Amino acid sequence: MQFNPGSLVRLRERDWIVMPSADNDLLLLKPLGGTEDELTGVYLPLLSRDEQPQLASFPLPGPADLGDFASARLLFNASRLSFRNAAGPFRSIGKFSFRPRAYQMIPLIMALRQENPVRLLIADDVGIGKTIEALMIVREMLDRGEIKRFAIVCLPHLCEQWKQELLDKFGIEAEIIRSSTAAQLDRKIYGDANIFHYFPFQVISIDYIKSEQRRQEFVHECPELVIVDEAHTCARPLGAYDSQMQRYYLVKKIAEKPQQHLVLLTATPHSGKQGEFQSLLGLLKPEFETQDLAEAGEKERRAIARHFVQRRRADIERWMGEDNPFPRRIPSEIPYQLGEAYGKTYWEVFHFVQNLVEGIGQPLNRSQRIQYWTALALLRGVISSPAAGALMLQNRASRLEDEEDEPENGLPDNPVLDSDYGSEGDTEPTQLLDKHPWTDSQIRRLRDLAKSMETLYGIGADAKAAQTLATLREWLREGYNPIVYCRYIETAKYLGALLKDALPSDVAVETVTSELDDEARRERVEALKEYPRRVLVATDCLSEGINLQHLFTAVLHYDLPWNPNRLEQREGRVDRFGQSAPEVRIGLLYGQDNPMDAIVLKVLLQKAREIREALGISVPFPENSQTIMDAVLNATLLNPQSARQYSQQGTLFDTREFTVYKDTEAAVSAAYQLAAEQQKAIRTVFAQHAIKAQDIELDLQEVDAVIGNMAAVETFVTQSVRYLGGQIDRWKRGYRLLTDNLPGGLKDLFPGKKEALLSFDSPTPAGYRYIGRNHPLVERLSQMVLANALYPEGNRFQIARSSVIRCRDVAHLTVVAEFRVRNVIATLQGRQEIVAEEMLLWGWQGDADDPACHLTPEAAKFLLENSAPSANLSAPEQAYWLEEALRTLQNLDPLLEKKAVDRAEHLIEAHERFRAALDKGHRYKVVEPVLPMDLLGLYVLVPDTAAQN
Repeated sequence: MQFNPGSLVRLRERDWIVMPSADNDLLLLKPLGGTEDELTGVYLPLLSRDEQPQLASFPLPGPADLGDFASARLLFNASRLSFRNAAGPFRSIGKFSFRPRAYQMIPLIMALRQENPVRLLIADDVGIGKTIEALMIVREMLDRGEIKRFAIVCLPHLCEQWKQELLDKFGIEAEIIRSSTAAQLDRKIYGDANIFHYFPFQVISIDYIKSEQRRQEFVHECPELVIVDEAHTCARPLGAYDSQMQRYYLVKKIAEKPQQHLVLLTATPHSGKQGEFQSLLGLLKPEFETQDLAEAGEKERRAIARHFVQRRRADIERWMGEDNPFPRRIPSEIPYQLGEAYGKTYWEVFHFVQNLVEGIGQPLNRSQRIQYWTALALLRGVISSPAAGALMLQNRASRLEDEEDEPENGLPDNPVLDSDYGSEGDTEPTQLLDKHPWTDSQIRRLRDLAKSMETLYGIGADAKAAQTLATLREWLREGYNPIVYCRYIETAKYLGALLKDALPSDVAVETVTSELDDEARRERVEALKEYPRRVLVATDCLSEGINLQHLFTAVLHYDLPWNPNRLEQREGRVDRFGQSAPEVRIGLLYGQDNPMDAIVLKVLLQKAREIREALGISVPFPENSQTIMDAVLNATLLNPQSARQYSQQGTLFDTREFTVYKDTEAAVSAAYQLAAEQQKAIRTVFAQHAIKAQDIELDLQEVDAVIGNMAAVETFVTQSVRYLGGQIDRWKRGYRLLTDNLPGGLKDLFPGKKEALLSFDSPTPAGYRYIGRNHPLVERLSQMVLANALYPEGNRFQIARSSVIRCRDVAHLTVVAEFRVRNVIATLQGRQEIVAEEMLLWGWQGDADDPACHLTPEAAKFLLENSAPSANLSAPEQAYWLEEALRTLQNLDPLLEKKAVDRAEHLIEAHERFRAALDKGHRYKVVEPVLPMDLLGLYVLVPDTAAQN
């Protein structure tokens, strides 16, 4: 026998839904009310004659199914939340554990617009949600059968974060492949299979596979789709370190594979260096590498824009009139005075290093630049903290005494300037070649200065640390949990120890630097979940890519970064999509009486923020950053008169009287203005602006109705747990579930726990477990409710497929029917089919033959969710009204078939609208309803005439 997909069959005393199969001899079956995990294959030639499957019909609800009307709501939500194959144009949306926002669908649509292969650069601002957008592409391409395997290539410390997002939001279990896991994974492999081929879903450390041997192996075996996170670190850098070149060569080799799908993610695609940006574009298509997007013609720019999506945060905040998904940022500048003892030592160091570079003319050659880079590095360490300053001075003296000659190879244009991105700023930039002839007295002076710095440890002598302590106490009192970012490892360790001793005992303080491996960093951060009040002291190893918004609500820049890109990266850890706090605090700590902080704050950082506020975009550090830094340093080290006046007058505003300062400010302003104009030109033509947001939102709202949204998940879980005898109550920022009275099939989800804290919000509050649409708790509750309804024999709890109540909510006899609609969706060529399910609510009030009395799905849902019995009805009365409703319904069979066909035609229109958005013509889709629709539940509302009179 041949069975059409979507039809109902009975086999081995159980009802099954027939699923599409490429082999006529292999019957693929899913249990009625079951999940895709229960999909079963039956090889028909091996069945005996007595075992042959038979066509079945869905049983109608009858008097035996009468029960509590409240359970009808459970049955409706259990049914729609169990659906995984949505009938709408987005194939995978039933497998999301969250409700996407319309703007997050744009990269998915852009990816589906492309003919194979998919090549996309997602360059949204920091914190908008690139991870979710990329994984939506993964899930959709898997469900469309366009890929079977994928790999996420990311920085080592982000591997666990990606793995968790895949599991929590999309139900995909991926394997992490890096140095610490490779040997263990090898033991799971049978035969001589390659690790990169054996595991279909991979999260891979880029530093594990960038070496030549592993690079060749991965490129040869890599999955059909590769996502590269923080792709800017893989741009072809100019004059960069070998490790950065290895990353570029890795991604370039992947991109050279003709049919390779490749998605690149970065919040900072343009660091200000045009060559690096062009190399990223070249990974999408080789011809893009030679096209300057700012100067390209309309045709060329539109070609690039089909592969390049970039949204400002301001664009997202106004999208579709949705609620603002971002917190309000409260910035502040926090001044401090060095104090007498610290100020004395600081100026001694300042004048010492100033003497080293005094007399050097312009322009500077390479050796002379290195000479003042060394001086500047020492001075910057002294500004950072006594610990960093003492260590740098000691190390400098030791290297000079040992006469170690360090090579010039590999030094960037300015090793003192913070990098555009990455955690390289976590290291000490003092290991520079210095051919300047240091005298013995100078070396001794370095050692004396180091000892002076050591006397400044502690809150009493270190005004910077004291001001930080006062600021953190205030923020903690106001309810904020801050991250304090430091430039140097020694500073972070020093400050972390001070804060741990000085802050109240109920405030947890952790310190994270690049000295810790990735696992240790993750453990230290996650340990803070257990404390309501927490402070994290970190270097820039935690300033990029990692999500910290679930734990922290404030950022304090302990050391001013010398590259504005670093500000956005640091602040983006907490000020991002999903931050549950309504506002976040941002503080810039600066010394009022040292010229270096004044120049960096006023000339670099404030200028970048002024442009961001005016244009709504983050402008990258200008490409001629060396010129800017030369101008800045001219105003400090290379201008003795300016520094001496500054040390005497000591306020930010006094420096405006100095010509050098004005010249520096003018140079920086001009460079930034040029960079801003380039950014505006790049953003003027993007393909995402041609996609109609209203159409996307309409499709999403329809999906909400037929398969349930997160509000439906919350309602269903809380109501069904209580109905099944469990206890779940509101608790602070979520719910507290007591596990003692749960059925066994649910209790094992919380092994060894008497209670569990649950949340239906993402990101999830600290200490709570996220319950999304596809969480095992939701799946098991859905299956329990459906099993109790469809197979009630021997079940402890009855879920009513039918109910009759007398109520005040209706003026006429009202019937609400729950239909489960099965649609077979196929391409016009019939090469691929799926069986999609959805719920349809319908009914009538009064005369069922009068179309004016028919209920819309929205009206039927409102009655189902809000009606309540006002008086008792006897069992015979309930049976009578139910049989009358069934009899009327059977006479409406032609109308119900038409409703199923109309729904199918509506879906075809939605698919065609979607195809039009993709610019891919009309080869998609055929939608055929399986008739008759399954009548899952029937509920009769009898008006309470006595109450109405």
